Amino acid sequence: MIKDQSDKLRLLPPVHELVAEFVSDSEICKKYSRQTVTWAVRTALAKARDLIKQKNQDFLDLPIDDFAGELRKWLRRQVIEEMTGNANTLKRVINATGVVLHTNCGRAPLADEVVEHMLKLATGYSNLELDIRTGKRGSRYDHIQDLLTELTGAEAALVVNNNAAAVLLIMNTLANGKEVIVSRGELVEVGGSFRIPEVLKAGGAKLVEVGATNKTWLRDYREAITAETALILKVHTSNYRIEGFHHAVDVQELAQLGAEFGIPVVEDLGSGSFLDGTDLGLPKEPTVQEAVKSGATLVTFSGDKLLGGPQAGIILGKRELIEKLKKNHLTRALRVDKITISALAATLDLYRKQEYHKIPIWRMLSKTKDELYIEAKNLQGLLQDVTTVKVEIDHGLSCVGGGAFPTATLPSVLCTVQPLESSVTELEEFLRYGEIPILARIVKDKLVFDPRTLLPGDAEIIAARLKEW
Repeated sequence: MIKDQSDKLRLLPPVHELVAEFVSDSEICKKYSRQTVTWAVRTALAKARDLIKQKNQDFLDLPIDDFAGELRKWLRRQVIEEMTGNANTLKRVINATGVVLHTNCGRAPLADEVVEHMLKLATGYSNLELDIRTGKRGSRYDHIQDLLTELTGAEAALVVNNNAAAVLLIMNTLANGKEVIVSRGELVEVGGSFRIPEVLKAGGAKLVEVGATNKTWLRDYREAITAETALILKVHTSNYRIEGFHHAVDVQELAQLGAEFGIPVVEDLGSGSFLDGTDLGLPKEPTVQEAVKSGATLVTFSGDKLLGGPQAGIILGKRELIEKLKKNHLTRALRVDKITISALAATLDLYRKQEYHKIPIWRMLSKTKDELYIEAKNLQGLLQDVTTVKVEIDHGLSCVGGGAFPTATLPSVLCTVQPLESSVTELEEFLRYGEIPILARIVKDKLVFDPRTLLPGDAEIIAARLKEW
């Protein structure tokens, strides 16, 4: 038996030996360069070292002769997998979790009309920065500014690559080296552990905290204003809620205070929606149009959340300040490309035509219990011949996700699958490892499929995969 870790590590072949072995394979030579093979070998050997150190591979306890052979087979499989799989690690997945804006799954799926428009722009040339009327250089932002101002009532608009970038640009342009007043209850952490105070600091602004975690009053803002105050920032708590003994100042009051002192008021909406979801059973959230109308000098929000478009940071507000933002050299570093602009413009056009039902996230959020029941029963019917699982219809809850409506849930009808001859975790992994990964939730030893987030054709793919189980 191999007991000494150093003995196991010594059995790892050198890089050049494994590379030579793979390069001599004529089929591999036809497909991959020596550089790619070398990279794959180094990656596989690094994984093997980690496995040996962690003692979490079955063949590690084999006799030394058997171990060497199994190690060699394992390394070969790993190298092949690295070479063939690395180019396509980003792939389509099926989201059956019921989380509509699933951050790990790319948030909002785009409408078919949007994808069609993007394809036309991606496969040819465009007038991205060309004024067709004059034949001279134009601005890429002209393609979306009019749409945004028409839909929201704002004077002007600017789009950068995400909402954190929008806040960063505003801080760097309007508050670099100066003070920004923010309520303590709004110093939020957004996705990926990025926090509002750090974003402000990166933009060169000096944070001035006012109020308490649960209560901030207008007088707290007023008393904090000095000659060094550049702006007041209100951050909408779109990814959490404070309930109970709580008070916050609304943006309309802050706008009046800002006008009194000649200080801009910026509202970061986070998710940001053009539609009021209360008719769907969702709690009241401020819409983008309401934020603009309330008097905020600038309003920022994301493009790939409740808007249902591509990842982008959208800035709306006073023309004078938007022009200042455009002139900041940082804007070029944060600018969006033709694909994002085309996707955003096509999404905004659906709002302009009031074709909300074509926007996937709003179609999902609008599904009735009757519609969900029909879809759940359809999936159950597709699985009626699968004898390795027990399939039932149940009731449960969906959620919006993506830092939007954090306490809200929507009633749903679920299709549950319980494996009869193995564990539910094994089944979950089997589905996740398919050619098209399938993501579902585990609840009480059952795999739960929520039809709210299924797209056309997803149920058939799920059924086909389960029939392979």
